[in-house]
Amino acid sequence: MTTTTVNPVLRVAPASPAVAAAHFRASLALYTDVSDVAAALASGDGPGFVLADSRSAEAWDQGHVPGALHLPTARITERAADLLDPAVPVVTYCWGPGCDGAARAALALAELGYRVKEMLGGFEYWVREGFAYGTPRGGERRAADPLTAVLDSDACGC
Repeated sequence: MTTTTVNPVLRVAPASPAVAAAHFRASLALYTDVSDVAAALASGDGPGFVLADSRSAEAWDQGHVPGALHLPTARITERAADLLDPAVPVVTYCWGPGCDGAARAALALAELGYRVKEMLGGFEYWVREGFAYGTPRGGERRAADPLTAVLDSDACGC
């Protein structure tokens, strides 16, 4: 008797190129990553977006991306109009990939009419990639994690 093994990767056939292109285009319209945010913030031209940290005051004080606006998700409805220009896109972040706080913040902002993206990886990957972060004590930085960042380059090439 012959047993046929089904390849788990191809058990469901890949999407057509047109469907895949539409999906990934839509994904890139909704998400960005910490390296791209860092590069945009470091450019001398201004990033072209507002970076919003959606965490609590206690989390913000543990560390936050320099230049970010502190706008906790629970306060978006009451504070967004005073803090944000509807013509400027907003990039949200929260703790990291195990937290959907940035998605909740992005949803709240989108429902108020703002154009928004979520920063994948959140604050965790900001720190893990070796970028500086702010605290009440001043700026801090940890060494980059070789599992998340190229150690001898400013770019991963992707």
